[in-house]
Amino acid sequence: MSLRHPLTRALLVLTFTTGLVDATTYLGLGHVFAANMTGNIILLGFGIAGAGGLPVLAPLVSLAAFLAGAGLGGLLDARRAHRSDHGFPVALAVESAVMAAATVIAAAVHLRSGHASGDLVIALLAVGMGLRNATVRALGVPDLTTTVLTMTLTGLAAASPWGAGDGSGSIRRVSAVLAMLTGAIAGALLLKTSIALVLAVAAVLTVGTLGGYRVLSAAADSSGSPGSGGKPGSGGKSGSGGKSGSGGEPGSGGKPGSGGKPGSDGAPESDDPQGSGP
Repeated sequence: MSLRHPLTRALLVLTFTTGLVDATTYLGLGHVFAANMTGNIILLGFGIAGAGGLPVLAPLVSLAAFLAGAGLGGLLDARRAHRSDHGFPVALAVESAVMAAATVIAAAVHLRSGHASGDLVIALLAVGMGLRNATVRALGVPDLTTTVLTMTLTGLAAASPWGAGDGSGSIRRVSAVLAMLTGAIAGALLLKTSIALVLAVAAVLTVGTLGGYRVLSAAADSSGSPGSGGKPGSGGKSGSGGKSGSGGEPGSGGKPGSGGKPGSDGAPESDDPQGSGP
């Protein structure tokens, strides 16, 4: 899928906000992640073992809230499975509201790790990340889960020329890595001012992503440009090239709905249990 696709751009911005969010919770609210549940499980294990003075309650709060958000995302997908965007704009709107609420709390209350106010903000952010993860999983865009990079990095190396691959999808994978890296750097720097500032930036970017995605998608659909509509990378409905007379969908390399190599226009490669594709 091209980097010019509206959904690709939206997911890259959201990947950047993941760096902001996890910088907030890990550095500002006591060594816990709101987006990266793999890291959270590891930290929880360390905390239970009493290593490094790491907390136990905060990771549990984050994990429970994340699962609740993911469950909401599953319900949203079930209700909107007939739509090519799987309710992505709705999920973004809810995430924006949750992010805004966390920002208001951070601005009004002095947040401290290990206290109810800090745990509340962690929970709100984790709900938003869980909802987003479930929706992105349903979209199935390769390499752009927005919250994890393990399989993205694996694909980058395995599909490279020195890994016996052709290097396809490398630009998308590198873009995802850089987006999260720069988000984490920006979050750590902004955190020197205040937690509220980091969350405000994340909230504004999420709202802007929602608006930008709607505008760009509408413009792409009206122009009928190839690959602009339908489920990205699926060769599906409107604007994506549709079905051709060849008996297979364009870019599928076989019968309709069949997959291809990871990162191709076929079915997306899988990620870890949190995500939807590396």
